Amino acid sequence: MITQLDDGIIIRNAVKSDAALFRGLRLEALENHPTAFGSDYIENTLKPAKFWEERLSFNEDEQAMFFAEQNGQLIGMAGIFRSLSKKNMHSANIFGVYVRPNWRGRRISQLLVKTCLDWAKSKSITIVKLAVVTSNRSAILSYEQCGFVIYGKEPKALFVDGIYYDEYLMSIDIL
Repeated sequence: MITQLDDGIIIRNAVKSDAALFRGLRLEALENHPTAFGSDYIENTLKPAKFWEERLSFNEDEQAMFFAEQNGQLIGMAGIFRSLSKKNMHSANIFGVYVRPNWRGRRISQLLVKTCLDWAKSKSITIVKLAVVTSNRSAILSYEQCGFVIYGKEPKALFVDGIYYDEYLMSIDIL
């Protein structure tokens, strides 16, 4: 799945050989926006190269990762995984959405999310969910522009630097 935009930005599937670039982008996201992700920056810096390769080696019927890139440089990412239980296989979750700061405001996050939704539709998934910190207004607006609605709130979902953060739970039906 590859989408090319007018300004040379490409939205594409991640491949195992992206591991080093993915590591750099993911660590940047975790370091600069610790309340936006459940993973911890320090813990991830200690992960070996094999960990990052394995993160991009998955069954394509169960999970996908998409990158936005320009001129060979990763500028954004988003992932999606489907529930594997027979009773929940109709459902998937988006995770790890991030766009580098100097690329924001160009609707790249929406394109990444819509690419995840297209993947979900191709797998006959009928509902996609995600979680976002309640204070992240720009991300919430971005998800709402993609059609997501808030269906609940998880209190104290994250604990970062001595502060608890609630998360909105959002979903979209893609029948």
